[in-house]
Amino acid sequence: MVIRPQSRVVLLVVAAGLLASAVAACGRSGSAADVTNAAISNASSSLSGRIEADGSSTVGPFVTAAAEDFQAHNPGVQVTVGISGTGGGFERFCAGETDLSDASRPIKEDEEVPVCKENGIEYTEFQVANDGIAVVIDKENDWATCLTVEQLARIWGPDSTVDNWNQVDPSFPDQKLSLAGPGTDSGTFDFFTGAVNGEEGASRTDYQATEDDNVIVQAVEGDKGGLGYFGLSYFEQNKANLKDVQVDGGSGCVTPSTETVQDGSYTPLSRPLFIYVKNTSLQKREVKAFVQYLLDNQQTIAETALFVPLTDEQAQKSNSDFGAATS
Repeated sequence: MVIRPQSRVVLLVVAAGLLASAVAACGRSGSAADVTNAAISNASSSLSGRIEADGSSTVGPFVTAAAEDFQAHNPGVQVTVGISGTGGGFERFCAGETDLSDASRPIKEDEEVPVCKENGIEYTEFQVANDGIAVVIDKENDWATCLTVEQLARIWGPDSTVDNWNQVDPSFPDQKLSLAGPGTDSGTFDFFTGAVNGEEGASRTDYQATEDDNVIVQAVEGDKGGLGYFGLSYFEQNKANLKDVQVDGGSGCVTPSTETVQDGSYTPLSRPLFIYVKNTSLQKREVKAFVQYLLDNQQTIAETALFVPLTDEQAQKSNSDFGAATS
């Protein structure tokens, strides 16, 4: 079962053979990943229990891909993945309702961290992938091939009254501007507003706001003046319906892609993606095994779920953090 951002809650229950037999059936052997995964499978084939995750609609597909594969090797473990936005996920996490919180931004030091502390929730942060935010337009839009950060701020700023494309640039046509984007519970909203408008949460409010990325697709698709934004991974799934906009962060127009996110040239709309795991949950065999599986296979999972894999340095840090949290 593949999670989609338009689904609010997805219950994943996948049963299949153990990883060791799957590896043998595929005829693969000898790689470090194969050895690691076979060891995990052999050690945890008797695992059982339930793992509860919630949070970002962007990170959800990554965790889902990991959960589907992990459950195929450990059919006694049930993983539930909810999508209530990064903010909604942290609300549940800090209330002690979930084991993992999927996040497309770091936890907020002034708002969310104190709630976790008050409720005695100690956790470890793991970066699991990289992503970019895609600014999208309708296929019929043939003028907005590249927008500067200043132009995006002119459109999305909290005091903006821009409602026509020719107000963005005099060379653009007299075409009504229609906006759609993530709601305020979304980590994508927080990141975009901070990167573009200079302050998280600072945004005009007269746009179609939703936690459902598919609603944004539907709002922009077929509207020649439509403009929206969401995670690059979801744009990759909707290339047939929309066009992406190059962004000029000061060094020229750059197309969002795996390469430009990985090398850091797609600025300022590249970002790290995280999972937060309760330390008490990490003491459970099934949770520890799942997180280890996710980190050991992050590159394959990221490529499968259309994300940008970690750099070697980022992967080393996440693995080091896991070792410290579980030692």
